[in-house]
Amino acid sequence: MLRKSVAPEEARELILQIRSPEPSSERVPLTAAYGRVLAEDVTAELPIPPFDRSPFDGYAFRGEDTAAASENHPVTLRITEEIPAGSVPAIDITPGYAAKILTGAPMPRGADSTIKYELTEFTAETVTFKKPVPPGSDVVYAGDDVAAGSLAARRGDVISPATVGLFASLGKTEIPVFRRPRAAVLNTGSELVEPGEPLPYGKIYNSSVFTLIGALAELGVEGYNAGVARDDPAEIAAAIEKNLPLCDVIITTGGASVGDYDFSLASAEKLGAETLFWKTKLKPGGAMLASRVGDKLLLSLSGNPGSALMALLHIASPFLRRLAGRRDISPEPVFARLGEPYNRAASPRTRLLRGRLDISADGTAYFIEYDEQGGGALSSFAGCDLLGEIPPGSPPLPAGTLIRAWRI
Repeated sequence: MLRKSVAPEEARELILQIRSPEPSSERVPLTAAYGRVLAEDVTAELPIPPFDRSPFDGYAFRGEDTAAASENHPVTLRITEEIPAGSVPAIDITPGYAAKILTGAPMPRGADSTIKYELTEFTAETVTFKKPVPPGSDVVYAGDDVAAGSLAARRGDVISPATVGLFASLGKTEIPVFRRPRAAVLNTGSELVEPGEPLPYGKIYNSSVFTLIGALAELGVEGYNAGVARDDPAEIAAAIEKNLPLCDVIITTGGASVGDYDFSLASAEKLGAETLFWKTKLKPGGAMLASRVGDKLLLSLSGNPGSALMALLHIASPFLRRLAGRRDISPEPVFARLGEPYNRAASPRTRLLRGRLDISADGTAYFIEYDEQGGGALSSFAGCDLLGEIPPGSPPLPAGTLIRAWRI
């Protein structure tokens, strides 16, 4: 039975029923690892930092030697040596002595504390304290950041600049990452013209493919332009069939509704695809068709670029994240208050509003709605970092109403 007009939550679950093969892995150099998905757990083979060190320029000493220090009875220690970063201390610290030490330098044996220059009185030969410094003060100990043998990063993590720096600190030069899954983006519609070509009256430039390829990249998927097919079920089916061996997912735009020139369902049927659902109770983005071709997803989205992007982000992103090997497949909701009244009539569908998160001076999170919320509008996605959710059947809502929202 064809499932029609399902709720967004059900649509996500139906797509997630497709168990595509796990992506294969490859090793890439550190400089190519940013934004990739880690394919293996990484265990720290050495501590970070690898030795006890000073967090600043100052002096290293035994804290107990300063226990009696006061304004009236200062304590003076003699300097043994200067220890720059990258050098090895040559002299142990014994009672009555201290070493001049620079930021990042190893602590000399026997010392258990450090102090900044400006908190002491010093000469080239001595350092004087006018108050006690407890043992263990201001030392960065080996393994303070990452202990040897601990889990430094988990399989399925998206590799950030900080993660790359962490791997470099562990001495690694290559990282195991999942191969990026490939998605063919096939646009349908006889009205489409590629950017750079002359634009006859009545035609429009093909913008959806570039929008969706960018969104796919942020999810960890490599999208490519599979061209434009005319409004003909046989031609669309042939283009899909041609790209099936080349990709892990096929996304089409246009023809996902019920008009005379909406051929997504007919094209899927020509391929013998199993239809998961047709249309969702979502506005914008409800005009979509999800089908299974073997173990691959065929996702047919609206020809309106704003609607297509909304459906991809809100309905298909968990599946695409999982396909990329990510652990964080489900975006976490946030809760914010409406910055302005919501004055639209009640709708039987979930409505997603494009906007941004604004934090007031008192720490309250507000959702600020953008103009141009129509399905064809892309301008309101520019700068958008939050999708505000208005539940089905909601009446007009006053400013300050708490709503659920989704980060993008």
